[in-house]
Amino acid sequence: MNKTQLIDAIAQKAGIRKTDATKALNGLIEAVSEALHNDETVALVGFGSFVVRKRASRTGRNPKTGAPLKIAATRVPSFRAGKALKDAVRDGK
Repeated sequence: MNKTQLIDAIAQKAGIRKTDATKALNGLIEAVSEALHNDETVALVGFGSFVVRKRASRTGRNPKTGAPLKIAATRVPSFRAGKALKDAVRDGK
């Protein structure tokens, strides 16, 4: 499912116009991105949590030359599925 299909599904299930569904989805994406940027966790009970994980610096290899290179530490977004979502996926609902 891509973003356009998700907007269509939201509009249909919520009984709203596609323009309103687009605004709602864009607002959700913006709010989650902003919260993660500020190192906050976004928890949607039953669905899951968006968190920021810290990845330590490490040594990697250039695949072309095989030379070692330093990979800097970074922060990456992560999603942890909630119990209701896990159950829905497992049960096929």
